[in-house]
Amino acid sequence: MTRNATPRSILDAIGNTPIVELSRVVPPGHARILAKIEWLNPTGSMKDRMARSVIDGAAASGRLAPGGTVVEYTAGTTGVSLALVCAAIGYRLEIVTSDAFSEEKRRMMRALGAVVTEVPSDNRRITETLIKEMIEASRVISERPGHWWSDQLNNHDGVTGYHALGEEIWVQTDGRVDAFVQAVGTAHSIHGAAETLRRHKGDLHVTAVEPAESAVLSGGPTGSHKIEGIGIGFIPPLWKPGEVDEIIPVTTSDAKEMTRRLAREEGLFAGTSSGANVVAALQVARRLGPGSTVVTIMVDSGLRYMSTDLYAMPG
Repeated sequence: MTRNATPRSILDAIGNTPIVELSRVVPPGHARILAKIEWLNPTGSMKDRMARSVIDGAAASGRLAPGGTVVEYTAGTTGVSLALVCAAIGYRLEIVTSDAFSEEKRRMMRALGAVVTEVPSDNRRITETLIKEMIEASRVISERPGHWWSDQLNNHDGVTGYHALGEEIWVQTDGRVDAFVQAVGTAHSIHGAAETLRRHKGDLHVTAVEPAESAVLSGGPTGSHKIEGIGIGFIPPLWKPGEVDEIIPVTTSDAKEMTRRLAREEGLFAGTSSGANVVAALQVARRLGPGSTVVTIMVDSGLRYMSTDLYAMPG
């Protein structure tokens, strides 16, 4: 038996994740809901796509020199993905994050070689003030010689990283997708995937999801919530409201309850933003009804949240 002798990098494993149909949490009379299982990327999240894209883009343009140091602020998921990419290629990485986010993410970043600086939070609440303090701390670090600030909120390469996600969805659904539902943090994934899908289907319905406690995209006041990875408390710089048909706010409690249901009833072990996606997708599926297809994202793995109260259930 012969084997392929061509060496492959872990980065070649990014993308081409499976898509599955939700069968038990979707009531009769709704459109079918398909979920893209993005925790099957190498680090366990969709952010591997973005991390590869921004590092490749910076290296190609000369902004990031060989052996240089990448700097980023993150709730953790982007930081873990950047740590993987930097380790695989040979860059150093300095991360600014906070104790508001799960311990697992901080441990993973350090395990992959990142230097991690933690900004203290107010009782682990995710707020606009916290995010802006993290951004400023990373900006200061990036001014050191040989450092490059990836600045994810303002990095257009992040959007490019999700074009392949949209193409995969189109192929895996055989072109039968009527609505796309995705939670908004930087807005990279919703815009990147939707841009590709709309090239195939111009009348695609695109739904953004945000925390109800900080529904700034919907015109509400900034606030605190506990859905990690989304809802930064202010309008993301690259947000394009004209490319979204509606915004659905979801409470932290509803997102957590749906996340637990996905584990118990569908065998899908995900993080809280994935639960928020399904809460919103159910609203869209109810309106569209049978014969239509709604696609949403399982953003990351529940293994990243075992130190939080998400799965701290009795019994």
